Amino acid sequence: MDMELTGKRVVITGASKGIGYACAEAFATEGCDVVIAARAPEEAAAALRGKYQVRIEALALDLSKPADRVRLHAATQGADILVNNAGAIPSGSLDVLDMETWEQAWQLKVFGYFHLTKLFLADMRARKSGVIVNVVGMAGRAWRHNYIAGTAGNAAIIAFTSAVGGEAQADGVRVFGINPAGTRTERMVTMARQRAQVTLGDAERWEEMLTGMPLGRPIEPREIAELAVFGASPRGGYIAGTVIDVDGGGWFK
Repeated sequence: MDMELTGKRVVITGASKGIGYACAEAFATEGCDVVIAARAPEEAAAALRGKYQVRIEALALDLSKPADRVRLHAATQGADILVNNAGAIPSGSLDVLDMETWEQAWQLKVFGYFHLTKLFLADMRARKSGVIVNVVGMAGRAWRHNYIAGTAGNAAIIAFTSAVGGEAQADGVRVFGINPAGTRTERMVTMARQRAQVTLGDAERWEEMLTGMPLGRPIEPREIAELAVFGASPRGGYIAGTVIDVDGGGWFK
């Protein structure tokens, strides 16, 4: 199926690995020019340049810093699609997670998403077109006390996405989100190790944290990426304001 995205310019944050890299690859497959924004984007950009005949740009930025968000926006004005994906909120319950760590994590994912949406949305409104995709996470729906900063942060982004998306469509701009559950990434292993340390006292027992998954497996990053492509394309042209849960029905178990 042709997604009618050839020639579109897509900005993806946190695209050097995991879901972000899968999104970069999926949009490149559709003929999009891709901007990879990450702390160390060059290796991922080189890999994509070797596989796809599209323009791949790499911008080395720390998006937990407001100045770098402004730099990203300035360097990519006129982008057709923004995929907010950068974020690494650590596990931990309220009694063990220190506030400095909590605040640093929210600067990247929560305030990063808010700020970049504000910057890019203004341009998109002016030209009456554009799509913003927020990759959030199921912890914002299925609240978890042992991932308190992520649960609260994701819930805030979900509410933000729906509120902004419900209003921006009047100007021809679509804003929607995707909530992945456990996805097979390096981050999955890192978080599982953190949970194992907190709950079992041994980070090496991280695989014990991955039991009972719907369909007997984690999500593959490409599954989230392909949904992002569909939603951002004209084929998904009525998707706005909503945040799509992708968890294999786990929330209803």
